[in-house]
Amino acid sequence: MRRRDFLKLSAGTAALAALSAPASAQGAVKEIRIGYQKTGVLVITRQQAALEKHFTPRGIEVKWIEFSSGPPMMEAMNVGSVDFGAVGDSPPVFAQAAGAAIVYAAGQPITNGQGILVPRDSPIRDITELKGKRIGFTKGSSAHNIVVQTLEKGGLTYADITPVYLTPPDAGPAFANGSIEAWAIWDPYFAIGETRQNGRILINSREVTKTNSFYIANRDFAKNHGAILQQIVDVTTAAGKWAEQHRDEVAKSLAAITGVPLDIQTVAANRANFVVGPVTDDIVATQQGVADRFHKLGLIPKPIVIRDIVWRNPAA
Repeated sequence: MRRRDFLKLSAGTAALAALSAPASAQGAVKEIRIGYQKTGVLVITRQQAALEKHFTPRGIEVKWIEFSSGPPMMEAMNVGSVDFGAVGDSPPVFAQAAGAAIVYAAGQPITNGQGILVPRDSPIRDITELKGKRIGFTKGSSAHNIVVQTLEKGGLTYADITPVYLTPPDAGPAFANGSIEAWAIWDPYFAIGETRQNGRILINSREVTKTNSFYIANRDFAKNHGAILQQIVDVTTAAGKWAEQHRDEVAKSLAAITGVPLDIQTVAANRANFVVGPVTDDIVATQQGVADRFHKLGLIPKPIVIRDIVWRNPAA
């Protein structure tokens, strides 16, 4: 994604930014804007009102903003409409390459819950058979990385497939009606594809690569309000520890917040990893590999250095 394209896409969120100036421009923080998707630790944090319990006594409100995928969240964060949020591995790579004002605040290894689906009766049984096929996924998302690395594992190139760039809500129906022959996606949509849309798992992400998700912060927010950012990370980390031991309750929380049926969120919760921690050297190395691969394929316009935007709490 070229810088001009990223900035163009960001225009849609600029109006929101104008109405709600970044916290760093306001002096004392009065509101924290949290971006979340339909799964993960932040959904649990919201259901428990953990951030509200921590910050409301301090005179800080918490606002929750839902996104269907990571790329639009990165756009919103770039223009200052979101202070903190959770995304997969690819969105921050595309965003950094476009010069977005973001930093990595925390990491979370992903061991399951994403991959590539094909219809249950599809003749495709091996990843080499994806050649010439239409594969749906969200451009710049973690699914994009799974597609790239799956093709590499199968000895195929990006040019060997027809990528069909779709948001998760659009990709599901396209998969169900046969408009695409494979779908790269993450939970809970991964579970929806399996249980509601006659999908069969062709490949789990863990079979092709190590993947991580990330907690990203607006760069100015991190710079000017590091102590508050650390508190957000700490509260989120505590929610993740609780989730590891209470998966049935996690599924109920996910269903209540997102509207995704309980049986689907139960599948997602039982195979998820909720451990939140620092962005370690190993995570940085894995993420650098994602960035280098995307640059080699021409998917981002220039090489980037992941470590350059890893936030370290100055007080630590």
